[in-house]
Amino acid sequence: MNLVAVTACPTGIAHSQMGAESLERAAAEAGHDIEVEVQGAMGTENELTAADIERADVAIVAADVRVEETRFSDLPTVVTPVRNAVTDPDGLVERAVAVAKEQEAKTVHLGDDTAEDGGILGRLRGLLE
Repeated sequence: MNLVAVTACPTGIAHSQMGAESLERAAAEAGHDIEVEVQGAMGTENELTAADIERADVAIVAADVRVEETRFSDLPTVVTPVRNAVTDPDGLVERAVAVAKEQEAKTVHLGDDTAEDGGILGRLRGLLE
């Protein structure tokens, strides 16, 4: 399966890069291809092309800041805090693959499982959507 992902965090230094590397490892170990765009303090690295997105079966947006998601409107998309890409990349890739197999262009929002109530970022994101 082909995946695309975007990782981004407020400072754009550690978590964005760690999340990208973790997703790349998890996807490869599961036998999937992935292209990961990192949005950080130094700008955008490995920016996803239209061809990358067209080839993809599913998108992952692992971000704690606003990311332009409209480019994934034709793809099943999993949106989650970047922390989940760092702490559970295997589970995140597995969930994205499951969403892709449903063959619907829908967006699934996963909370920050490290906090009982979804964390402050989850609550704020819910208010903004």
